[in-house]
Amino acid sequence: MIEVKKLTKWYGRTLAVDNISFHVKDGSVVGFLGPNAAGKTTTLRILTCFMPATSGSAKVQGFDVFTQSVEVRKRVGYMPENAPLYPEMRVREYLMFRAALRGIPGQQRRKAVDRAAEQCWLSKPESMMHRRIDQLSRGYRQRVGLADCLLHDPPVLVLDEPTIGLDPAQVREMRNLVRQLGENHTIVLSSHILAEVEQVCGEIIIIAAGRIAAEGTPAELRRRVTGPSRVIIELRGEQPETMAKVLAEVPGVVDVQHARAGNWTRLTVQGPEDDDLRPAVAQAAMQKGYSLRELRREISSLEDFFIQITYQQSMGAASPAGAEAS
Repeated sequence: MIEVKKLTKWYGRTLAVDNISFHVKDGSVVGFLGPNAAGKTTTLRILTCFMPATSGSAKVQGFDVFTQSVEVRKRVGYMPENAPLYPEMRVREYLMFRAALRGIPGQQRRKAVDRAAEQCWLSKPESMMHRRIDQLSRGYRQRVGLADCLLHDPPVLVLDEPTIGLDPAQVREMRNLVRQLGENHTIVLSSHILAEVEQVCGEIIIIAAGRIAAEGTPAELRRRVTGPSRVIIELRGEQPETMAKVLAEVPGVVDVQHARAGNWTRLTVQGPEDDDLRPAVAQAAMQKGYSLRELRREISSLEDFFIQITYQQSMGAASPAGAEAS
């Protein structure tokens, strides 16, 4: 569906996208995840024919974004980070205008507008179609921008930070909407918020400093998480230093830190990666007759992996990337 090979973009002397390659399968919802100024928006603008690349190639449904841009635009719906709307127009008036610009024949425009409005919940349960755009909340304005993308019923949707600036309730509604659209469209969604991408997308591409740092399903990326295994245990029975020494003698324990938690002592027991020390630690505590209030294991999360991999990629970059606010 989308094929990108060795894509590079320079802004003068600034390298924004650095020789990236990736593939998006038909019918998938892919999250393009990265910190601000990572190269996300630049890549999406190239894919949607809003700007040329310096080198490399990109195809959408087999059409080249550089030499066949008209065909690509017919097949892509693009919603930029801040949807460019005409605030003085009413919602139906604006969507009818946009449908005309997209070349939808006159007798089909109303049907196209009604279909897109229903998909984006602009007509139900309360109709917003006759309201002025400047009277809508930001969440509804985002929906109008998304409806614009859907007017020509494109097989591919490219959404750049679709939830930015929304309140928690609006973010949840937008996520549900994206999930629903993913049933019938291939979607590439950019964000710098891990939780958003993890909840909506079946695959994730992590970009940092203009380079692909990692890609795969959320489960695959979790399996790549590296870091120590930690056991948190709260005990009472002896002095904190004495209990720490007891746990430090458990086979496999690398380090033990302790701190007061009221009348209890909270100990953080660190062991090798993927090693669950809870049974051995609990047994050592019971043998000493300690009272136990809490015992749990902490492992590195996908968020830890994201921070780790983007930091490493940024530090390893030969030159600063990102002349953009993405």
